[in-house]
Amino acid sequence: MTTATLPAQPSFLKKNLFFGVKISTLLVIAIMVFSFGIHMYNIESIGDANAYYTAAVKSMLGSWSNFFFVAAEPGGSVTVDKPPLGLWIEAVFAYFLGVSGFSVSLPGILAGVFGIPLLYSMVKKYMGELAGLVAAFVMAITPVFVATNRNNTMDGMLVFFLLLAAWAFIKATESGKITWLLLGAFIVGLGFNIKMLQAFLPLPAFYALYFFGSKEGWLRKIINLGIATILLVAVSLSWALVVDLVPADSRPYIGSSDNNTVMGLIFGHNGISRLDNSGLGQGAPQNGNTPPSAPMAGTNLSQGTQPQQNPRQGPPQQALDACANLTQGAACSFNLPNRAIDGTCIAPPNLDQLACAPANMIPQGQSGQVPNGGPNGQGSQGQGNGIPFSQETGVPGVLRFFTQPLSKQMSWLLPFALINVLFTLFASRIQLPIESGAHKALVLWGGWLLTCVVFFSIVSGIFHAYYTIMLAPALGAMVGIGFAQLWSWSADKKWVGILLAFSATVTIGFQYFATTQYNEFSWWMLGSGILLGLGITFQFAQRRLAYVTILAAMMVIPMYWTIMTVVSSSDINLPTAYTGNNQAQDGFDRARQQQSSNVNTELLSYLEANTQDIKYLVAVPSSQQGSQLVIATGRPVLYMGGFAGQDEVVTADDLAEMVANGELRYVLYGSDRSNKEDITNWLKTSCAVVLDYSEVNTGGPQGQAMTLYRCK
Repeated sequence: MTTATLPAQPSFLKKNLFFGVKISTLLVIAIMVFSFGIHMYNIESIGDANAYYTAAVKSMLGSWSNFFFVAAEPGGSVTVDKPPLGLWIEAVFAYFLGVSGFSVSLPGILAGVFGIPLLYSMVKKYMGELAGLVAAFVMAITPVFVATNRNNTMDGMLVFFLLLAAWAFIKATESGKITWLLLGAFIVGLGFNIKMLQAFLPLPAFYALYFFGSKEGWLRKIINLGIATILLVAVSLSWALVVDLVPADSRPYIGSSDNNTVMGLIFGHNGISRLDNSGLGQGAPQNGNTPPSAPMAGTNLSQGTQPQQNPRQGPPQQALDACANLTQGAACSFNLPNRAIDGTCIAPPNLDQLACAPANMIPQGQSGQVPNGGPNGQGSQGQGNGIPFSQETGVPGVLRFFTQPLSKQMSWLLPFALINVLFTLFASRIQLPIESGAHKALVLWGGWLLTCVVFFSIVSGIFHAYYTIMLAPALGAMVGIGFAQLWSWSADKKWVGILLAFSATVTIGFQYFATTQYNEFSWWMLGSGILLGLGITFQFAQRRLAYVTILAAMMVIPMYWTIMTVVSSSDINLPTAYTGNNQAQDGFDRARQQQSSNVNTELLSYLEANTQDIKYLVAVPSSQQGSQLVIATGRPVLYMGGFAGQDEVVTADDLAEMVANGELRYVLYGSDRSNKEDITNWLKTSCAVVLDYSEVNTGGPQGQAMTLYRCK
């Protein structure tokens, strides 16, 4: 079997060995050391990381049942809304190192560091050492790559598994052996058990590489891909099917599902809800995305329009509390379980009190717009249109990756990478099966990049900014591939330097524009422009120096942004890149990350002193109020509504039975505006108020009035 043809490239290193070790190997090691240092710097700032997952890891170490089902709290009342593999790995690390934000984030850090030589080796195979080194370095200095790996969200581990899968698909393409193809499918299936359907994003590129690049017959390739797909589905659904076969009363409730099944979670909260929000707000369960009583996405609150009334509509209590002592038109902010809101105090229809309304939901005619057009630069009739998390990821469209708030995550070199897709297409004559190494690299890495760019540009459902780590390997690869291709062409085509200069100018121009979006542009950043000018000038004398200088010019601002990400930003809760000096956006990100690691000591002491003889420390509406209590005590804390309060984990009758059986004594609950009226009524009739914690931090969402009840 013939191997892929590498492009003819002049050596970019004057010598290949240094004390018997290849210089390229030493450079890869240097990049890994640099990356590890960046990941570890200021690591204490992550605190407990995402407390929801950290509490789950502590719970999983309590019993084999909790471990297998990935129980969110030690009592095993409800599961985490994710599949198990990533959390299993974190639990293994925590078993040996103890439960902490660092121990549960360490697997992601190591995944990021060891992903560097993986990416290098794969890009090198088709495009040479220069392309591999550039690709590895670009991935290492991508801000969202570092920010996400430093957190216990599992996306960094998913990316590592997908890199392993890409390696297997390359082996299958070059060897023609179905064994490697099945291995690749198996690894993608493991990735599914880390973040479910998100693992399938690069799958079209993997399949296309094998189908168009392998030398086997077309029918044989179709059959082999069919067999691999069967294995992929089997591995992907293995845990889900086992769990769903267990009777519901013998396992925890499946968190964020609408029918208490993992299959429901896969295709609901972690499936359709990620793609589109068009069905939200019509009375359908939100599965933890919009808290009870929150305005549903897409709800029109303009004057003259009366929204349909149902238990889930109307301003949340946090929105009312945020304007309790303010006047109409005043700026306000409040926290929901998995996002923060900046807005303006308005008078909602049919209410006799003010509520804090997001910028994109302020009714026409209401006075007082958010300063500077709101967190997204939008006026009162901004373009958010109720898109979930639009303050974190912007609104769908072709410019989503190039405008705030998403442009700071990984887009700094995206223009150069996209231009390189076109350059690489013309690297050689197109043949089927593909012979050119450049075209094989384009199918794999360009396909991965374009699939993710298009997907994340159009989705209008649940989309967190840190999901864009999915683009980091492909971004690095296409930057390295394109640069190496231009380097290769320049040996006998002197005009190629114009293409590099043009691409670099467009990219640096975008970088300047992006920094201004976050009020971060400084005079020293003009240094990248000066380097670009020097590189263009050097082309007339020294091509090697010219190309390296131009490449360095494009790296200056991304490197700075990554360093600032670890220096100035703690990655508590939801990781993000450095927010710059943009007051509105920075305020949103700070509020979004505020998940205090300090629980109320008075409350905690009281509960521990009075619950030594019963199972549950306390029952709370959701993990938002309970995860810090679990981390602090390791005791079971009943999440009555799962992650964000909307799961039907228990009913009032269930609570009454638990109290009668001596399993539960205290309930920490919110306001009477909750949609769980049966629990509210039961608390009023069967329990006594111990203390009102409306002015005390309970470890949950800020501004939420909480009352502690004793039930008998």
